Amino acid sequence: MSLKERVYSVLVVSASETLNEALHSILSESRYNPAFTVSSIGSAKRMLAERSFDFIIINSPLPDDVGIRLAIDMGGSKDTVVLLLSKSDVHDEIYDEVAEHGVFTLPKPTSKALISNALNWMSVMRERIRKNNIKTLSVEEKMEEIRVVNRAKWMLISKCGMTEEDAHRFIEKQAMDRCVPKKEIAETIISKYS
Repeated sequence: MSLKERVYSVLVVSASETLNEALHSILSESRYNPAFTVSSIGSAKRMLAERSFDFIIINSPLPDDVGIRLAIDMGGSKDTVVLLLSKSDVHDEIYDEVAEHGVFTLPKPTSKALISNALNWMSVMRERIRKNNIKTLSVEEKMEEIRVVNRAKWMLISKCGMTEEDAHRFIEKQAMDRCVPKKEIAETIISKYS
């Protein structure tokens, strides 16, 4: 699936109606759905407690906070990409504070074209995160399989007097003969001898 076919969920945290209207004209429903807007950090936290988002766009400052802490916290989350918009006179200072946490920043005032480019960068980052999560899952699944097979081998060694090599071969042969994963054979052995 190409990036243009992906659909991303978006939370806009902004008290500026002008910016909100501009953002929603950029956030087409075919590519950014759902797209929610809240006007304070408190509202954002309540929304984030209910669901996660692919993108969070924070327009700093907000009525109840600057938004830096929320940006840092969400930038550190494993599934969310954050864009923090800040006034140009404090942008460099804010960038220094949030960049190491994976937060993208743009100085204000900005343009629709620049925000569109930022959304494209965010899409690239979100896909990178998605691929890393898939790799992590497959590594974790493989490690779990190894743990289960090792546990079954030790049960065969202690209960049936097999050597480690014999136990390993037994599990592999059973898996091949039955056309099932080694983990399934190992789980059967564990339940039999537990």
